[in-house]
Amino acid sequence: MRDTRPAVVGVVWRQEPNIVPLPQKLLREGLHVPADTARIRVRVRRDEPHAHRVIVEHVSECATLQPVAQRNFLKLTFIRVLPEWRRRSAEERAQDKRELIAACRSFGEEHYLRTYSLVGTRGDCDLMIRAVAASLDPIHELHVLLNQSGLMRWAEIAHSYLAMTKESIYSDEPLPLEPRPGSDARYLIVYPMWKKREWYLLPREERMRVMRGHIETGKRYTGIEINTAYSYGLDDQEFVVSFNADDPAEFLDLVQELRSTESSAYTESETPIFTCLSVTPERALDALDGEAVTVAHR
Repeated sequence: MRDTRPAVVGVVWRQEPNIVPLPQKLLREGLHVPADTARIRVRVRRDEPHAHRVIVEHVSECATLQPVAQRNFLKLTFIRVLPEWRRRSAEERAQDKRELIAACRSFGEEHYLRTYSLVGTRGDCDLMIRAVAASLDPIHELHVLLNQSGLMRWAEIAHSYLAMTKESIYSDEPLPLEPRPGSDARYLIVYPMWKKREWYLLPREERMRVMRGHIETGKRYTGIEINTAYSYGLDDQEFVVSFNADDPAEFLDLVQELRSTESSAYTESETPIFTCLSVTPERALDALDGEAVTVAHR
């Protein structure tokens, strides 16, 4: 590919803080969400667009976690909305959308978040949320809030991938501390990937030689940017690979050429493949039922 540097990606670009405040109460609960969750429930009213921000406003209850230097967790969540949701009233659907948007906004104020629409490109999911944080706890918090939004009562997680950014052993270029310009491309094409075990038995020098040829092929396609994240021991796949592209046809030509490279022989699997349209949360949700929703802005 063009290069193998991991990238920190998201909709709001700002310097990652050195410490991440999180509620101790939520950390103690772990994966258990009690029946009475009023304190962290998403509630969006006309005069209260971010009511659930109370969970990060109690400074006395916060823990401080030191993130791993120059690494971030990446979480890609692909959501399928059930057909029954579209038969709810327009008012109910609008409220469901506002609650999910509020959860995304809250996370995006302190971390990196971007949304994508898969309406028209996949048959098994409609929406993708791409979240990046220095620890897993904010990602857990985000998904607690998402699950408590009205829309998720009428949806299911079709695919889910967890990974971390880290320096590539195959590239001499330094780890980027800022997002690449291509991160705002029109499309994001994503897939999980596994290498054959034979790949790891090759000497390091041989793997370096094979990957250099792979990288040089990608560099000829100047409109494509690659983001590589690593899942060893964290999730089922070994890598989560994504490509920023403004022209899907260019990516098609790149992948076709890569099929004939030496490195391709060591690939176990790189499916499913998701072609995602980069859009705002409002636009991604409007695509679900074709109706716009008005969201209060602070």
